[in-house]
Amino acid sequence: MRIFFSEYNTDYTSYTFSYAVYCVKEQQEELPAIYDKGFLPYTGDLSLPEDIFYMARSLRVNLAAFSSTSENRRVDRKIQPLQIQMYLQPKKDFHWQDEVFQQFCAAYAEERFSGGSMDHDRLQYVLSRETLTHIFTFQSEAKTYGYVFAVVQGNMLHYWFSFYDTAFMRSHSLGKWMMWKVIDWAKQQNLSFVYIGTCYKEKSLYKVRDHKGAEFYDGSQWNNDINRLKKLCSMDEVKKEKDLFKRRKEGFWSDQES
Repeated sequence: MRIFFSEYNTDYTSYTFSYAVYCVKEQQEELPAIYDKGFLPYTGDLSLPEDIFYMARSLRVNLAAFSSTSENRRVDRKIQPLQIQMYLQPKKDFHWQDEVFQQFCAAYAEERFSGGSMDHDRLQYVLSRETLTHIFTFQSEAKTYGYVFAVVQGNMLHYWFSFYDTAFMRSHSLGKWMMWKVIDWAKQQNLSFVYIGTCYKEKSLYKVRDHKGAEFYDGSQWNNDINRLKKLCSMDEVKKEKDLFKRRKEGFWSDQES
């Protein structure tokens, strides 16, 4: 892997000079180490031939501490009458060029992604990435309910993108159930971690509430202090005039970071 820094905002009034941190994947076998360093796949530029990753406040479930909650079991009972089965296929065995499949994903993205940001070209780009290794399908004998794009390598799984029938979103908590189902599957496969995206703003905290063993990347290490994560998410709602180090006298800098 190759890590590089890209200059971002500069504020001489507070001596703040920020950099975005990226990683270039050089071999597929590097994926567990890349995710462990807080990186997630970047697909914002479709012209990039390499698999690029960005560092963020990433969230993962440490499966050593994971077990199903009463809420997980409640949602599972609600889903059972639909008789949905989960199937896993390597991407190379999945017919991802199928028009019906792509229309299903595009329709969900148009409705649920911010700004409909998974258009046809980006969907093709994501599906073509070497990093994407597997696709979960959720279906009954009568219909297809959803898909999950996953990265499975070594001891980890990344729950990357999900697409599902939104008609069952509120009545059956379908999206919540699919995430739990994949995490539970990973636990049964003796994996160590499931990465479930970023955790910014308070609306993202459902990922923490729903899954035991959640921990976040704080810029230097994985941190299971959920109260601190909640504080950080609440701060995301307002513009920061200073970075956290410069706000240490206000209590925004933890002992672990000093």
